[in-house]
Amino acid sequence: MTTITTSLPDDLVKRLSDQAKQMELPKNKLIEEALNLYLEHLKRAAYIKSYQAAQDDKDILSIAEEGLQDYYNQLENEAG
Repeated sequence: MTTITTSLPDDLVKRLSDQAKQMELPKNKLIEEALNLYLEHLKRAAYIKSYQAAQDDKDILSIAEEGLQDYYNQLENEAG
């Protein structure tokens, strides 16, 4: 495990301390969990942005439509 040192505003440290005490967790565990959640949020936001960009890309739409048609054909063959 790596140790890092950082500076945070006093009011944020106070809120962190209060929340950690309320949850009966060490501050570092609360920071770790919060950072994991935030990084996951950023990852999802990047996916959303990439899908929004793809919605206007005619080549991507064509590939997706072909894939859906192939999937539909597979379903038809299995039901067959």
